[in-house]
Amino acid sequence: MPGFLLRTLIAALGLWIASAIVPGVEVRGAGTLLLAALLLGVVNAIVRPVLVLLTLPITLLTLGAFLLVINAAMLGLVAAWLDGFALNGFLPALGGSIVVGLTGWAASWSVGPRGTFELIVVERRRHGADA
Repeated sequence: MPGFLLRTLIAALGLWIASAIVPGVEVRGAGTLLLAALLLGVVNAIVRPVLVLLTLPITLLTLGAFLLVINAAMLGLVAAWLDGFALNGFLPALGGSIVVGLTGWAASWSVGPRGTFELIVVERRRHGADA
């Protein structure tokens, strides 16, 4: 459960950054931001895999670039469901999905697969006579 909450907060951060830097992405209120992040997680878990499978030939022909369109569509679906979250066209949806994706990718460097922060400690051992 903590991992799910952490990933929802990371998605909310990505949506907030997208609303700040991508023209045409509007989020009104912190509650809407958190609800949009939660819905985006649900949509990405349920709807996105089906769309990826159905559009696999197009994705292969475009060498994976069509996945950007699918990500923008998932963001658009969430925006269609929430009144306080608006996307003004395809390009803001595309830009917003790129920002949210990059935010999640950057956060995944410090968040492990179970949603916990991980730290790697390297110790040097001395070998030989002075050990």
